[in-house]
Amino acid sequence: MQTSPDRHEYPAHWEADVVLRDGGTARIRPITVDDADRLVSFYEQVSDESKYYRFFAPYPRLSAKDVHRFTHHDFVDRVGLAATVGGEFIATVRYDRIGPDGTPASGPADEAEVAFLVQDAHQGRGVASALLEHIAAVARERGIRRFAAEVLPANTKMIKVFTDAGYTQKRSFEDGVVRLEFDLEPTDRSLAVQYAREHRAEARSVQRLLAPGSVAVIGAGRTPGGVGRSVLGNIRDAGFTGRLYAVNKALPEGQKELDGVPAHRSVRDIDGPVDLAVVAVPAEHVPEVVTECGEHGVQGLVVVSAGYAESGSDGRERQRALVRQARTYGMRIIGPNAFGIINTSPQVRLNASLAPETPRPGRIGLFAQSGAIGIALLSRLHRRGGGVTGVTGVSTFVSSGNRADVSGNDVLQYWYEDPDTDVVLMYLESIGNPRKFTRLARRTAAAKPLVVVQGARHGAAPQGHAVRATRLPHATVSALLRQAGVIRVDTITELVDAGLLLARQPLPAGPRVAILGNSESLGLLTYDACLAEGLRPHPPQDLTTAASAADFHAALARALADDRCDAVVVTAIPAVGEGSVADAALAEALRSAAAAAPAKPVLVVHVELGGLAEALSAAASTAPQIEAGKPTQIASGSAPTEERPPTEERPSSGEHPSTGERLPTAERPSTAERPSATGRPPAGERPPAEAGPPTAETPEGAHLIPAYPAAERAVRALAQAVTYAQWRRDAAEPGKVPEYEDIEEKGAAALIDGLLARGQGLTLGTDETCDLLGHYGIHVHRALPAPTADAAAEAARTLGYPVALKATAPHLRHRADLGGVRLDLADEDQLRRSYQELTELFGSPDELRPVVQRMAPRGVDVVVRAVIDPAAGAVLSFGLAGAASQLLGDTAHRLIPVTDREATSLVRSIRTAPLLFGWRGSAPADTRALEELLLRVSRLVDDHPEVVAVTLEPVVVASHGLSVLGASVRLAPPPARDDLGPRTLPAY
Repeated sequence: MQTSPDRHEYPAHWEADVVLRDGGTARIRPITVDDADRLVSFYEQVSDESKYYRFFAPYPRLSAKDVHRFTHHDFVDRVGLAATVGGEFIATVRYDRIGPDGTPASGPADEAEVAFLVQDAHQGRGVASALLEHIAAVARERGIRRFAAEVLPANTKMIKVFTDAGYTQKRSFEDGVVRLEFDLEPTDRSLAVQYAREHRAEARSVQRLLAPGSVAVIGAGRTPGGVGRSVLGNIRDAGFTGRLYAVNKALPEGQKELDGVPAHRSVRDIDGPVDLAVVAVPAEHVPEVVTECGEHGVQGLVVVSAGYAESGSDGRERQRALVRQARTYGMRIIGPNAFGIINTSPQVRLNASLAPETPRPGRIGLFAQSGAIGIALLSRLHRRGGGVTGVTGVSTFVSSGNRADVSGNDVLQYWYEDPDTDVVLMYLESIGNPRKFTRLARRTAAAKPLVVVQGARHGAAPQGHAVRATRLPHATVSALLRQAGVIRVDTITELVDAGLLLARQPLPAGPRVAILGNSESLGLLTYDACLAEGLRPHPPQDLTTAASAADFHAALARALADDRCDAVVVTAIPAVGEGSVADAALAEALRSAAAAAPAKPVLVVHVELGGLAEALSAAASTAPQIEAGKPTQIASGSAPTEERPPTEERPSSGEHPSTGERLPTAERPSTAERPSATGRPPAGERPPAEAGPPTAETPEGAHLIPAYPAAERAVRALAQAVTYAQWRRDAAEPGKVPEYEDIEEKGAAALIDGLLARGQGLTLGTDETCDLLGHYGIHVHRALPAPTADAAAEAARTLGYPVALKATAPHLRHRADLGGVRLDLADEDQLRRSYQELTELFGSPDELRPVVQRMAPRGVDVVVRAVIDPAAGAVLSFGLAGAASQLLGDTAHRLIPVTDREATSLVRSIRTAPLLFGWRGSAPADTRALEELLLRVSRLVDDHPEVVAVTLEPVVVASHGLSVLGASVRLAPPPARDDLGPRTLPAY
């Protein structure tokens, strides 16, 4: 069946950039009539074997009729997609809608034949799998529910693409051909496959950036100073293990080196592959550099150049063009306006950043969108305890700048399985895709702690960041992140405090805390801080100021051996007189006692004990001495004095590539002050062959003891660890989404389709709302309109006394405190008097919109809401009804779908929850019925994405059962692509 090629407009929303299995990128887009030459060129590069597998016969070239057929589509019954790199096809896929007899058809036929062809040079990169996800999404959008494919038995690669996709399949063999049929409705397995492929691809793309085999710094100045020259020196001084090149088109002819590094005038002149390019040229010259890098096969870019979206509308368009250009060549970008990246692994030793000193290697992954905050975090981690030693250093550091391409989501994919990272710390100024971030955070937090501080909480995101619009307040987003296991903190000081504890100590088994030390006052402060943070402290044990190291050792050993204790906080102040405790001896006493009970965390609160912090960090004197290359035994988590606020400057040396302004030098310890965990001199003092940061690892079973200069900081970090540990235990048994036999999903779907036929979006009327909710077992008490007193009396006779009379005008609705509600009206006389009072107080019936409703059993009034947020997705909210809860913001939230365990925790998570459980002698409410209601609302919204808002208010929860007294539902057509759609990179 031939149809006009312009039957349907070009579907631009089908265009997408995807990350392939090897970490490179490709663009997927519809094939159009303008692609004839590209199609012919692509086909000429396909092997004869691949052509045979596609057409089941020798097919050396495409005829003019073939080219016309494969490039003319109606985008409904015949669709073709191509994967492109550098503007050229590397793979194609198409479907043709067919009828029951296998001949071409139109709707309502819901089956289509699908076929692929992948260029041999790109086979094995996951191109066909990505194309299958996208063509399946297109087919579902066009009403196709099932694909059929015929494959030769020898074409095992293509058979594997289909069988591994996770869809429900049927397989048959006839006439020497394998026929595969599979439904396109996403299944749990197909989604799991999709997410796993997304994870592998995005993690690999970041791994290629962080562990390159060769790096070129483009824009390395001919004279000292400048950003490019500084980055080049930082990479060289860190002892990068790969090949390093300097590139500057202004280099004189014949100059072959720059600072001892091979130098070239263009990337094209480099003899050999370049995996990563650091771009430090003015923004107007970046497009030329990207073209050269793309043509040379560079895999990724770190763009430190400024002058992009952070500078206004012209810069935003320049940034979009940069991303589009880089993706054309399959490259990923960190930046622009980035501070850089660091990888301390001994196999890499990469400092491609503006930080003039590489942090010590360790187990913390650090992500910062701000360069200033990034260097502040690196500086704090370096200063804590005279320099972070051993496992509490940094494994990798990424400062994403404007995060035009690579974002925190991508880096989370990498850190999830990175064996060198145990704890993830993130400073975020915006979250471009909260729905995906929450999904990835939940998975990451189940394996390793994820600590997040979010800037710009009370204002707009930085100009350079592309952020999806959201209707949710920041507090709600924070609550959803906590639900996903994220440890949310408010300052970068708390970020470092929590990170060091989680990197150094085991997770506590509960909230019970033992407190011991040589200061009664400091112990009481710690005790009060524990109570304020919701912990359960034991009374402090005062060892007196005369306590010796042996006394501390014995007390700590007893506390750790106590089964009633889950964690220990040791407080220490300087002692005076002859009984003064040597810092190193105390450090060794604490370390040895903690080592005997490695399953419980130990924290130290010290006051002006610089020597103790040093001793805890280096374990000097009485501790085992460290030989070069041998592991550290113990380390501290704090500087001896309160830290200074982070500088807001962007620390680096040289000039900014776009402004020419001199950048300040980062604050760092002098060479003489910098401690070395291995006893070797710092990187800058070593000959090139030995350059690189020292390495140190903690022996198995040993834990470094973090020390804090204030009790509040130590206890807050411990409380965060306790909460996270409980989340980990709960996540091990996540609960389930229950099935209810009385839910009529198909009936609700038919009703929704009929209602949406009226328009694009609508708020349902009372009867329609009751009908839709009734399909999910949610029954709303009828409320009859009462435009006159006589109508009110007739309604009451219909419903039966006692009744309630309510004004439903917007300014009075759900505001019993304003007097717009009259309850327990037992007869017609009371009803008529109340009706007259309302109209005299508030105006005419037309203004009041009064209704009559049968009285429900007394109980606790609550509110249940569900909303589809464009950024966060489907969110279920719960709180008590009334102005007090609204003023306090006492509302809890969960992401939909909600499990039975999550519904239980949702009810108990609000501050006013005691009112539901018999507070001050009242009758406990039926919380099981309330939890079931929450689960039913969750199911409704999850099953039907057309339901974009549900409000049940009020819901009266009695001692037995509950009554839904008011409800509203809003419908809208579902988005063309949703969370079940194919994986894509953010659009530019």
